[in-house]
Amino acid sequence: MYIKFIFLNIILIIINNVYIKIRKIEKVKICLCTIGKEENLYAREFVSHYKRYNIDKIIIYDNNEIKGEKFEDVLNDYISNRFVELIDIRGKLSQQLDAYRNCFESFKNKFDWFIFYDMDEFIYLKKIKNMKYYLSKSSFKHCQAIQLNMYFHTDNNQLYYENKTLFERFKEKVKSKQGVLKTIIRSNINIKIKSPHFLNKKLITCDGFGKHNKEIKNFVYTNKPDFKYHYIDHFSYKSTEEFARKIMRGSAIKGFETEMKYRKISWYFDSNKIKKEKIDLIENLTNLNLSKYRTRLVEQNTT
Repeated sequence: MYIKFIFLNIILIIINNVYIKIRKIEKVKICLCTIGKEENLYAREFVSHYKRYNIDKIIIYDNNEIKGEKFEDVLNDYISNRFVELIDIRGKLSQQLDAYRNCFESFKNKFDWFIFYDMDEFIYLKKIKNMKYYLSKSSFKHCQAIQLNMYFHTDNNQLYYENKTLFERFKEKVKSKQGVLKTIIRSNINIKIKSPHFLNKKLITCDGFGKHNKEIKNFVYTNKPDFKYHYIDHFSYKSTEEFARKIMRGSAIKGFETEMKYRKISWYFDSNKIKKEKIDLIENLTNLNLSKYRTRLVEQNTT
């Protein structure tokens, strides 16, 4: 009887400790900060994805045109229950870094962790599909920031928008362009955010396993990126039509610079097949001259 009593007490102690640990983990508060412009087609998929990952709040900096589309039209239920909060920066140019800085400084006393991802970036965690449990891992105790690599998705040779989820439409991934970083940071640090990728080089940064990462070059890990256990699905291109409209809405960092538009087109054709239909569509929607890609297409077809 005495042995049974001791055994029962041990079980109760274990259960109590597990309960205390779970309660402690559930108290971890996580905020996702993002900036959005003309994202209504994708906003619900983005928000519901992070809702499933158990974050507490999404702050969306509404950077639409003054008379442009409204996030309220597609996210009204999430706004009503306060999971999503909108901050109005409509009609302003080059706002991404200012939005990130404002979000961090304004809400840092309410949250333990901040995620800074765009509305075409979806986190993937293989074993722990709960951000509170993931960020509470003992391996991250010494980390001020956690940097995950991006997995870029191609356009899947789609010319036009289709009313399906991004994951349904763009399953193919870019083989050559992988490893770009995005960052999650603790709230109890004093920094000025300097980049949407590494945020600030002074941070003690770790990879997705909690290993201290000292060497970052051009936002990319120098060691081989992990795409088995944790990464970010990045739907940067979508269909050709959507890509063209995206570059015409301007850069959240550099505004409407023509140079930036051509740079993005270069990235697009470095990661996706060059086709005449794509060149024609982009030219028609942007009024940009893509003769160099017509030359590349001819050279490609003659080799």
